[in-house]
Amino acid sequence: MERCWAQEPAERPDFSQIKIFIRRFNKEGSTSILDNLLSRMEQYANNLEKLVEERTQAYLEEKRKAENLLYQILPHSVAEQLKRGETVRAEAFDSVTIYFSDIVGFTALSAESTPMQVVMLLNDLYTCFDAIIDNFDVYKVSGMVNKHSPPK
Repeated sequence: MERCWAQEPAERPDFSQIKIFIRRFNKEGSTSILDNLLSRMEQYANNLEKLVEERTQAYLEEKRKAENLLYQILPHSVAEQLKRGETVRAEAFDSVTIYFSDIVGFTALSAESTPMQVVMLLNDLYTCFDAIIDNFDVYKVSGMVNKHSPPK
C-alpha cells in the first residue's frame, strides 16, 4: 500500500504487480471479489490511458490546424508573438502597395454559373495571385467586397 502512494510514479506498482501481491495474501487461491475488482480497475486504467492518448492526438491536430490558419491570416512574426503571449507592436513600412481589382462581367458570369463554378473560378484566380506573390517578400491582406451589397 505504501508503494502505491510513492511520490515518483515509477516507484508505484502497476496493476499486474498489485494482483500478484493480493494473490500472495489470499491463501484460498480462488477468484475473489477483490481479484475481480482489481481486474476491472486494470481494464479501466488501460482504457483511460487509451482515451487520453486519443484526445491528446485530436487536440494536437486541432492545434496544428489553428496554427496553420493563424499563419495564413497574419504575418509569421506576428503569429509567433501572439502564440508566445507577447504584445504585438505596430510596424511601419517605408512603402506599401495597395491593389484593388474588379472582375469585369462578374455579375453576369455568376448569374450563368452554378455556385460551385463561381467558387472554383475565384479559388483558381486567387491561387494564381498567391503563386505570383509567393515569389516576393510580401504580406497579403485580402478581402472581397461586393459593390452591390455594401458591408453592414
